[in-house]
Order: sequence, then structure tokens, then C-alpha cells
Amino acid sequence: MTTYGLLVFEDAEELDFAGPWEVFATSAAMRDAGDEAVLIAAGTAPVRCAKGMRVVPDRTFADHPDLDVLLVPGGRGARVTQPHDPAVTGWIAKTAARADWVTSVCTGSFLLHAAGPARGRRVATHRAHEDDLERQGDVTVVRDARYVVDGNLVTSQGVSAGIDMALWLVGRIHGRDHARAVRSYIQYEPAPPYMADIPE
Repeated sequence: MTTYGLLVFEDAEELDFAGPWEVFATSAAMRDAGDEAVLIAAGTAPVRCAKGMRVVPDRTFADHPDLDVLLVPGGRGARVTQPHDPAVTGWIAKTAARADWVTSVCTGSFLLHAAGPARGRRVATHRAHEDDLERQGDVTVVRDARYVVDGNLVTSQGVSAGIDMALWLVGRIHGRDHARAVRSYIQYEPAPPYMADIPE
């Protein structure tokens, strides 16, 4: 049984957690082995995300199950407000120490840095914020990879890169054939399909 915990907070970028959620939840349904994905927040109130979507957490910091995978999304909240909230950074540090895998999408790496798990590690983040993260110190920002694996820490670049990272992780935990089946089911086949930059 694999339990995926996805942190949500005010001003989190929606696709940063919704993309991996789709991968993890689809994997859970296809495996039919008791896997689950849960949204976790500090409290029970709905959370307003970066683009206005409101989500209701399944669990709180005080009542979630043990996590095999912790995912931290990015967004303005991950860069500006949450790194200064000791309740959030303390929970991340404690939970990351017990999880098999610790992951982030986009600027979620800022929160992992503030909480400790990304310190001294190789990480990816949104390309617009690579310099900002590097200036934090005690971190190596990798600029040319969709996602970066450093031990049990897996960080990805912006927004859609989280889907790539989540598929890699599902493959690492449950096998490549399973990850390919998940990718096929969600019809994730980037080409990319939008080619407006290519002249006729």
C-alpha cells in the first residue's frame, strides 16, 4: 500500500498538485491495492489557490496517515508566505524525515529548502526563480532537467513538469510497465501538441 500526501496551502499553484494527484490517484485505482492520495493542509478550511481554485483538504497536519510520498507544490505561497510559517516548515521537516520519498513541483523547492530537506541537495525549480533559490545558499540548482533525483528527494521544474516527475516516481515505486499504463490511461502524450512557434 502506498500513501501519497499532497500539501495544499493558500496561493499554491493548482496544477502543481493537481497534475501529480491525477497520476497518483490513477495509479492507486489501477493497482487496487489500498493506495491512496490525500490532500493535507494545516486546518480543515477550504484553501484558495494561486489562480482562485478552492480545494478542501482531506486531512490536517494533526490527523493524516503515515506517508510514503510527500509532495510540496509551488506558487506564490511557497515562495513568499509559507517559508516563514514555522507550523508549515516544522510539519514538512518532521513528515519528510519519515517519508520514503520527498518531492516538490515548481517553487515548492523553496519550501523544502526553508524546512530543511533540500539543503545541501541538487534540486529543480521553476526557471524564473532559479537564481532566487540559488541565492538562498546551501543548495545546487539544476537548470536543464525537468526533474532532478537526489537520493529520496525528487524535485521538478514548473507546473507541468510535476506530471513527468510523478510518472517517474510511480514507475520507480511500482515498475515502469505500471507507469506506462498510467500514462496511457490519462492520455499524457506531450509532443508538445501546441506548436504555434513553428511557422507553417
